[in-house]
Amino acid sequence: MAQELRIITTGGTFDKQYDAIKGELTFRESQLPRILQQARCTLTVQLEGPLAIDSLYMTEEQRQEVASSCLASNEERIVVVHGTDTMCKTAAVVAESLGKEDRHVIIFTGAMIPYSLENSDAVFNLGCAITAVQILTPGVYICMSGKIFTWNNCIKNKEKGIFQNL
Repeated sequence: MAQELRIITTGGTFDKQYDAIKGELTFRESQLPRILQQARCTLTVQLEGPLAIDSLYMTEEQRQEVASSCLASNEERIVVVHGTDTMCKTAAVVAESLGKEDRHVIIFTGAMIPYSLENSDAVFNLGCAITAVQILTPGVYICMSGKIFTWNNCIKNKEKGIFQNL
């Protein structure tokens, strides 16, 4: 039987596309269906997209919405595609909402460069997150640039453009 996976997308750089009329990066539709097809992903994936926003503008209520979506998921393995600027903050909200006996494995990932642009890290980060969610024990993690961090030992180094341990 195929393993079930839920991917929750909140927007972030990962899903931004260039809008030639506005001359800026905006949200249209999630790139996830196309990426999963291109990657020939054989897992049974449920896509959920409650939000399409830049994480810098995410409210506490929206972070709680992400946590609620994770807790309500029938799938125990969840990848959350999130903007990198406040990914650690939302991961903390989700982790703090989980009970001790919760069986969910939740991986946050994103991209520094949108999937729609050349040299994006989106596909690599998503692939790493999908692999990580299948092998880690229950809990909340962040997966970026080939590294896996626990939610409470991770920070985005904005000067270097990487995630690192605290």
